[in-house]
Amino acid sequence: MLLIKNGYMIDPKSGRDGNYDILTEKDRILKIGKNLEPPAGRCKVINAEGLLVAPGLVDVHVHFREPGFTQKEDITTGAAAAAKGGFTSVVLMANTKPSVDNRETLEYVLNRGRETGIHVYSCANVTVGMQGKELTSMKELAAAGAAGFTDDGIPLMDEKIVRAAMEHAAALDLPISFHEEDPSLISENGINRGEASEKLGIGGSPREAEITLIERDLKLALETGASINIQHISTAESVELVRKAKEIGTNIHAEATPHHFTLTENAVAEYGPLAKMNPPLRTENDRMEIIRGLVDGTIDLIATDHAPHTAEEKSKPITEAPSGIIGLETALALGITELVDKGYLTMCQLLRLMSTNPAALYHLDAGYLEEGGPADLILIDTYAQVIPGGYASKADNSPFTGWSLKGKVVRTIASGVEVYAAK
Repeated sequence: MLLIKNGYMIDPKSGRDGNYDILTEKDRILKIGKNLEPPAGRCKVINAEGLLVAPGLVDVHVHFREPGFTQKEDITTGAAAAAKGGFTSVVLMANTKPSVDNRETLEYVLNRGRETGIHVYSCANVTVGMQGKELTSMKELAAAGAAGFTDDGIPLMDEKIVRAAMEHAAALDLPISFHEEDPSLISENGINRGEASEKLGIGGSPREAEITLIERDLKLALETGASINIQHISTAESVELVRKAKEIGTNIHAEATPHHFTLTENAVAEYGPLAKMNPPLRTENDRMEIIRGLVDGTIDLIATDHAPHTAEEKSKPITEAPSGIIGLETALALGITELVDKGYLTMCQLLRLMSTNPAALYHLDAGYLEEGGPADLILIDTYAQVIPGGYASKADNSPFTGWSLKGKVVRTIASGVEVYAAK
């Protein structure tokens, strides 16, 4: 048993907050109340005075690179990075090698995830080999434990395939997530077509590459009733398209990454390949419209798109280096520093975007604190300074290394077991 005393609890699902003690037994919350005393017998007591107690965070967009690319990350190190960042549940993307387009690979990934201290779920692919031509056996993959479907990393260009995939996902009551970038419009990906690409003398990635596919997929989602997630949204126009679609349908969801609500294309000049990602960082107006979308609920979840690469890969010239940054260990502090401290969101709203909402999208038993609920929670010092570095991830490809942020994860507890404690 575990008793957390004297903390300030926020439950974003119910909106309940205040000074409460939380008693857990095995993997569930047994009691939430005032002035709880440890029961007779074996019970560890944690003094959370001065700390915020919140549900374990949920990230529905991470790349742990296993199988196939374990020099970048593996499921063990990815889970360690998640725990350090306050995440007790993660959903893996399926662009591994082999890709997760078959039962055997899916079961391998899920079994490896069970060896970690956190909850590791995985999407399966939409199409065989991520080739965009033939649907996977979505029903079989769902039965084998797929949390949802995506070909993240490669956009789906065949509208008939997309429609069929949405129809299958809707029948299975599972979400389908989309990486929206039309490659036919892109010269060099990872860099915004605009000020950043002009300075580099390249064509870059225009905003239209994202906008056109989002427009198509929102239309198809409204027609099929599928629950869809527009991943890592990056343009103001895309936010507005989602806003209008949500006025019509209830199964439309969109995610923002911390790097897209924090940085602009100007970061490319300062950080080089560390600021290269798909879709790219765009303008200040785009950044502010993403924040506006988070504030008004148009964008209903924050996800990291944790994308580890080796130092050797990221040291290549910017047009040759791979896109993507790590994000699990900086996401919460960036949310507190950039959104809460600047007055855009309350702490409860931030936690809802990072726990309750993503859990609901993927039908996960996570993201809330109540008696009988999962004993997945984090203790946060919301005032403590955080300077990113010394990562638990294998990778360190982040432009935020060395920044001064606020909001330190002190402890992470998953299934009633402490899986991370700050030194």
